[in-house]
Amino acid sequence: MKINTVQTHPYPDQKLGTSGLRKQTCVFLKNPNYLENFVQSIFDTIKAKGKTLVLGGDGRFYNDHALQVILKMAIANEVACIRIGQNGLFSTPAISAVIRKYKTDGGIILSASHNPAGEKGDFGIKVETKNGAPSPIEISDKIFEKTKSIKSFKIADMPDIPLDKIGTKTYGKTKIMIMSSTKDYIELMQEIFDFPAIKKLFKSGFTFRYDAMNAVAGPYAKEIFEDILGAKKGSVVRGTPLPDFGGLHPEPNLHYERDLVEFMKTKDAPDMAVASDGDADRYMILGRNFFVAPDNSLAILVKYANLIKGYQSGVKGVARSMPTAPAVDRVAQKMKINVYETPTGWKYFGSLLDAGKITFCGEESFGSGSNHIREKDGIWAILYWLNILAVTGKSIQQIVTEHWKEFGRDYYLRHDFMNLPSSKAADFMDDMQNNLKSFVGKKVAGLTVKDAWDFEYTDPVTKEKVEHCGIMITLSNDSKIIYRLSNTGTVGATLRVYFHAYEEKPRTWNKKPTTVLKQSIKAAYEIAQIKKRFGRIRPNQIT
Repeated sequence: MKINTVQTHPYPDQKLGTSGLRKQTCVFLKNPNYLENFVQSIFDTIKAKGKTLVLGGDGRFYNDHALQVILKMAIANEVACIRIGQNGLFSTPAISAVIRKYKTDGGIILSASHNPAGEKGDFGIKVETKNGAPSPIEISDKIFEKTKSIKSFKIADMPDIPLDKIGTKTYGKTKIMIMSSTKDYIELMQEIFDFPAIKKLFKSGFTFRYDAMNAVAGPYAKEIFEDILGAKKGSVVRGTPLPDFGGLHPEPNLHYERDLVEFMKTKDAPDMAVASDGDADRYMILGRNFFVAPDNSLAILVKYANLIKGYQSGVKGVARSMPTAPAVDRVAQKMKINVYETPTGWKYFGSLLDAGKITFCGEESFGSGSNHIREKDGIWAILYWLNILAVTGKSIQQIVTEHWKEFGRDYYLRHDFMNLPSSKAADFMDDMQNNLKSFVGKKVAGLTVKDAWDFEYTDPVTKEKVEHCGIMITLSNDSKIIYRLSNTGTVGATLRVYFHAYEEKPRTWNKKPTTVLKQSIKAAYEIAQIKKRFGRIRPNQIT
């Protein structure tokens, strides 16, 4: 086996976002050594020689090629061991669980999460640290600096390594361990949840549908819900991972799962329907003609923690991302535990979890998690809801409406303006930040701006300070508006505008967020002058 040192030149655009490096797949295909440059920069930064890493992905297009490149580069760079999922498949939560269980030095995840797949879709690489969390800013910045000066990379000249059979082989100084993609993750779920109680729920006639969206959740969902827990065969739909996810946009929300939402309004609707995204870390919960908003879901998971086997020792604290409606805050106040408000990005929860300051965390973009791993976890959240239903004997709608009766109701919406010119979007945020003081007292859409500020965060554990995380505005009706640029897209910029209002004593459960937030939405558009700046009169999607 020959080790080649290949000369290359750097690319200027390999900066990691909150979820690693994401680009259109064609960027990797058309630019020679684009993947190799980034992987070598990872290995150089983490000093990979002699270390053990976990590797896997969500099965999207280009995964097969990227896996072989990374394995051959790991061998050339004398990585001691690579633990890889069978056929290269690993959900993001499962990789975090494996890193933590086997105490490896970190991992590499090949996924663009909820972004579309296929040759015309997106591809991504995320670096995990030894605690099973996404790499912090310090490491991400070092990797980026390496990519800007790289001159060569190392790769083994050898045939592709078969990944279909579980077992271990040694190549040079590197062990390649092909392992079950599901086994360790499922064992962790069995430690946390009461599987016999959930099994009894399904045996009683409880009906269920899981849309895996032709992504990596399928094998996990089939094995857990159908094979182990006894849900009716066929409950998991679109459960076979496909390179293009069957043409679906694998984001489990009201916009991309319209068919499932409409199905839950029919006479044939099951008791519960759920969906996962591309790498199985996000989720959506639906009851019959009833949607559970992410902020409410997080609050309810925390509220019922004493019923769940894995959390009966107590809840230390909770954290939520800044744009997430504060439903969980009121639960935490009653439980007399701390709440931390962080910037968007799961990595900001990692230090809080490691320090034992929080047990649960979540964000508005359909992600919740706990101290069992260091990633958001869609299947964990679905099992959690099933465990609550099994123990209480109540329906999803009962659980949520009883929560509203006790804690009041949070109304939340997000408007996404996608594919904006990046320079215009950046100028927009700069202008908003520079004119914050002028907004206060301004009359907009029949309301008055009470306050406006630029959210910043100092990590209570690491003391790292993060600035310019989003513009926050409160109005005279006590509703809140947030403007933030997202970096999870791969074309142009995405402006997310978030809306929140709170009703302490709801008189009815049928109010729609669009109705409650109508005036706030008008105010937000007027403040930002979205039509004038971007020529847009409506968002690309509303969730």
